[in-house]
Amino acid sequence: MSPIERIRAFFAEKQSDLTIIEMDDDTSTAQLAARALGTGVGQIAKSILFKTKQSEYVMVISAGDVRVDTRAMKALVGSKVRMATGDEVEEMTGYTIGGVCPFALPHPISIYLDESLKRYEVTYAAAGTSNTAVPATFTQLQDVTGGIPCMVTLPPE
Repeated sequence: MSPIERIRAFFAEKQSDLTIIEMDDDTSTAQLAARALGTGVGQIAKSILFKTKQSEYVMVISAGDVRVDTRAMKALVGSKVRMATGDEVEEMTGYTIGGVCPFALPHPISIYLDESLKRYEVTYAAAGTSNTAVPATFTQLQDVTGGIPCMVTLPPE
C-alpha cells in the first residue's frame, strides 16, 4: 500500500474529514512546501522525529518557521534528545525525510503538537511523500493524532 493510501485509510478509520492534496511541485522542505501552496513558511507543519537517551522516539509537529529547543524537549520528555537519523526516521515512521508526517505510523510514537501551530487557522502537514500536503487546524491534528500540546520551540527568527 502506498503512503497516500495508508494515510487515507488512517483518516477513514479515525472518521476524519482531512484530505490529501497531491501536487506536481516538490514539498520536501518547509520553504518548498510554502512556495507550492502559496503560504508562509510558518504555515507548514514540520514533523521532526527525536530519539531519547532511553532509545525511545518522540515526534514534534511545529510551525515551519521555528526551531525546536532541545533544552525544552529535555524538560518535556525527561531525557536528552537528538534528531533521529534518516534510517531511524524511515524505520519508525515508514516515511522518508521530506514526507514525514504524524499519520498512520507503523510504531507507537508519542506525538507533541507545538503551540507555534496555533498562530494559524490552518497549517499544512506532509502526507507521506515529498509532493503532498494535508490542510488541518490544530484541533484536527490533535484529534487525529492524539498529539499532546506543548511549547518546545524558539520564536521565529
